[in-house]
Amino acid sequence: MELNIVNIKGEDTGRKVSLNDAIFGIEPNDHAIYLDVKQYLANQRQGTHSSKGRSQLSGSTRKLGKQKGGGGARPGDIKSGVRVGGGRMFGPHPRDYHFKLNKKVKQLARKSALSYKASDSMITVVENFNFEAPKTKYFVAMTKSLQVADKKPLIVLATANNNVYLSARNLTSAKVVTVSELSTYIVLNAKSLVLTEDAVAAVEQIFKA
Repeated sequence: MELNIVNIKGEDTGRKVSLNDAIFGIEPNDHAIYLDVKQYLANQRQGTHSSKGRSQLSGSTRKLGKQKGGGGARPGDIKSGVRVGGGRMFGPHPRDYHFKLNKKVKQLARKSALSYKASDSMITVVENFNFEAPKTKYFVAMTKSLQVADKKPLIVLATANNNVYLSARNLTSAKVVTVSELSTYIVLNAKSLVLTEDAVAAVEQIFKA
């Protein structure tokens, strides 16, 4: 697949870049995508939720009523989970939600996500750029020129650029990442993908295996 390279003003530079079909043109594997997104979201969970069971409460253990003759269930102590103010039965406790996923499955999932974007014509390649200073208005002007301002753009850089990152930090609808930070979730979460020339080369370097 070949795409025209544009500058940050949206003007065609007259050059083209070829996207590797082994990365941007594969048959997407939906199950691999599901597993990778599931792992990504699970890893975001802190797992610090907790509730107190009856053994963790302070209170009397005396029996509140006689064993028989009350007409109902056998009464326990005041910390019983069936009583108001008692411990919670089978409540949540701190746990780790992380789980292992094979490297090849994660790589297949990311290739599948990139292939979906390519097949839907949601990828734009822009020549390498930098801002003189971190200004949000520079970033907004660029996204408008590239016609992706209202398409939840994901800007992918080959290496970290502080000026570009800070320029987009105040925008909730846009995100700037480096190639090494690409994940299946953030690729699919964006409506448009904007890659720099160097980022295209870096993606091929990472996914060449």
